[in-house]
Amino acid sequence: MSRRKRRQEDEETSYWLSYSDMMAALLLIFVLIISFTLLQAKGQYESKEQELSEQQEIISQQEELLASQQQELDRIIGIRSDLVSDLRDEFNDSELNVLVDPQTGAITFDASVLFDVSNSELKDEGKEFLKSFIPRYCSVLLQAEYKDYISEIIIEGHTDTNGTYLYNLELSQQRAFSVATFCLTENSGVLSKSEIEVLRNVLTANGRSYSNPIYNENGSVNMSASRRVEFKFRLKDEEMIDEMVNILETE
Repeated sequence: MSRRKRRQEDEETSYWLSYSDMMAALLLIFVLIISFTLLQAKGQYESKEQELSEQQEIISQQEELLASQQQELDRIIGIRSDLVSDLRDEFNDSELNVLVDPQTGAITFDASVLFDVSNSELKDEGKEFLKSFIPRYCSVLLQAEYKDYISEIIIEGHTDTNGTYLYNLELSQQRAFSVATFCLTENSGVLSKSEIEVLRNVLTANGRSYSNPIYNENGSVNMSASRRVEFKFRLKDEEMIDEMVNILETE
């Protein structure tokens, strides 16, 4: 009886020891799972914190870039505004019948002053006009205050809508080229040799055919006004500014 009781007690003791070991093991596993979960959560938190920090740094860099671009844009706008103002002061009270665009500074005059109809050879009247206009125009754009900012001076020829596009394209190109040639030829007496050298680095001549006609209030093409020659200018870095503005508009 004593042995049977002792055997039973030993079995119970063994059972409880096994149960205790199992519970300890389960507790250990539970602790490990909790620890792993906490470590994983901590890692995710630190990862998110790092990601947020990186995003904030990117935002700060973009803000600095935008501020720099805005400053550059303001500088370019300021230079153009001053240049346009000086051009208007130069020509508003002159005897030359030219129009200065208050926004762009483009100067437009009637092509009939320079050429006969369907002709690209400069008239004597046109040559005299250019001898008065070109020195005054260049005296503004090529003065020390502005010349380092000028990337291009553009002579554009425009026609009315009579005839084919290709015919008018050739005519407008020939007219723009005739004006450019007269400006850059030393024996024309328009500019000094040093002024011509400066102008050669920035002057271009383009023909636009009738791609940009002038319209009357009723929507019809103003044939007379469409036949014109325009002098335009571009400032350095304007290509970058244009690209930046396009990017900002699409965002």
